[in-house]
Amino acid sequence: MSEDSTPDALDRLGSLGSLGSLDSLAGIELRHLRGFLAVAEELSFTHAADRLRIGQPALTRTVRALEAALGARLLDRTTRRVEPTEAGRRLHAELALLLPRLAAALRSPTGPAPLRLGFTSPLPAACTALTAAFEAATGAGVRLVRRDSPLAGLESGESDVVVLRGEVPRDAGLRTTVLLYEPRVAALPRIPSAAGRPGREAPGREGPDRVAAAGLRALAHRRVLDWAELAGLPLVVNTVTGTTRPDLWPAEQRPRLACTAGNFDEWLEAVAAGHGVGVTTEPVAGRHPHPQIRYVRLKNAPAVPVRLALPAQDAHPLAERFFALGARQAAEADGGPAPDRHTGPTGTGNATTAGTARETGEDATGDATGAADAVRGRRGA
Repeated sequence: MSEDSTPDALDRLGSLGSLGSLDSLAGIELRHLRGFLAVAEELSFTHAADRLRIGQPALTRTVRALEAALGARLLDRTTRRVEPTEAGRRLHAELALLLPRLAAALRSPTGPAPLRLGFTSPLPAACTALTAAFEAATGAGVRLVRRDSPLAGLESGESDVVVLRGEVPRDAGLRTTVLLYEPRVAALPRIPSAAGRPGREAPGREGPDRVAAAGLRALAHRRVLDWAELAGLPLVVNTVTGTTRPDLWPAEQRPRLACTAGNFDEWLEAVAAGHGVGVTTEPVAGRHPHPQIRYVRLKNAPAVPVRLALPAQDAHPLAERFFALGARQAAEADGGPAPDRHTGPTGTGNATTAGTARETGEDATGDATGAADAVRGRRGA
């Protein structure tokens, strides 16, 4: 058994479950814990150092000092990857909850600190009125936090409440409420690449075959597409913050996976390069025009729910206020009393029923899955 998985090491890590036990671990400071948390989430010392705005050598020394103090290896490092060990995963799970609570406790009591509103893609217009109502009601400001992570920084403690598109996994430990539903559009390359065109394919991927390329060209000038028409085309998927996967289509007729992307910009460029068709929401498409992409309206596609989400337990009081205001705003927009959108761990409640009515009919468009990932899952774009 390796040193990082010994019962003694894990027991010592488990003792971090209470803040009082930090006093018994001489030499461990908040910078050690924050440094490890950043590396465990970014899976890269380079990206973690950029996030913390420190040098990579200093971050490496910080993590090693923490490992030495705990007597456990927290990260497996190679020249190509960084992965948490069993002990590292356990410590990450503890710190992801503890550090945000500690930060909240240390905020100045003389005045409200800004609420950190996390997001992964452009905020819907409804958030402008919601933010104004929140600031008027509480006197607190709102700081916007953009993160390319499945839960928009909520899992790392960088956000207090977040706006998420798509479904939220049941094991994410969140409360959610649906703000609105967004229609879906297809993203088509203006000039689909020919099969095997050199220099344009993602590493390790082959280009779309001739049939798929011909299919993309055939759709290039269409103004409206049916959801079912995409089933025969290669699909570009954002696996981190996207909302569309092949499994949204029936098992017997669904698009093949052309390539994956780790963030929206990669997804956009993969579509522009002709690797396949992409799918996003109409408001997001409107904020991201691209000279090599045409956005085309979709019929009969499932709608994308846009949700507010916050931790199911120990949420910041300001996040609770923002969440409540968001639920009220959504209920008023629906023209009736607020449905129980945040009952249970996923927070779907009656919102699914409300959304179904909007999804029926020829012109209903949008996206229905894509998953917020609570450190464990994946999302598609």
